[in-house]
Amino acid sequence: MNVKNAILNPLAMFLIGLLTGFVVKEIDIHFYAQTFGISLSDIFSQAGVWIVIGVAISLYSKSTKFAMANIFTFCIGMLITYYITAMVTDSVYGWTYIKGWTVFACISPFMAFLVTRTKKKGFLSLAIKIGIFAAYIFMTLLLGGFIKVYDLVFFLILICMLFLKK
Repeated sequence: MNVKNAILNPLAMFLIGLLTGFVVKEIDIHFYAQTFGISLSDIFSQAGVWIVIGVAISLYSKSTKFAMANIFTFCIGMLITYYITAMVTDSVYGWTYIKGWTVFACISPFMAFLVTRTKKKGFLSLAIKIGIFAAYIFMTLLLGGFIKVYDLVFFLILICMLFLKK
């Protein structure tokens, strides 16, 4: 078994999600100070970074079924430890966010399915790729107010993953 398959399987993704949820909540708590107008807390609070991670998990999974299972188990694992860490540390969180992110986790397999369709040729593939960028921009503007410097880096990563040969 190669490293990619060892990491991109549902159990490993669940464990990575558990670790990620804890780490991101700790970043929210301890790394909110800004350097050059950017903080790690801000980056991980925006949808853009999660879109890039979700696209990467989906594209590099060995099949569509694995992509769907991997992204779901990653999201659920992350939510579990993020909100447990929030409760244990008495941090800010709300049931509205928990419900919203749980709905997101439940529809993430469908989004992973769509991302895997971008590997094919044709109009549908192109439409989904454009849709990913549109969703990125929409979510960024909805949640963050405007495009930031790190969003440009994430755009470049998405362009490489979606449009350049794999």
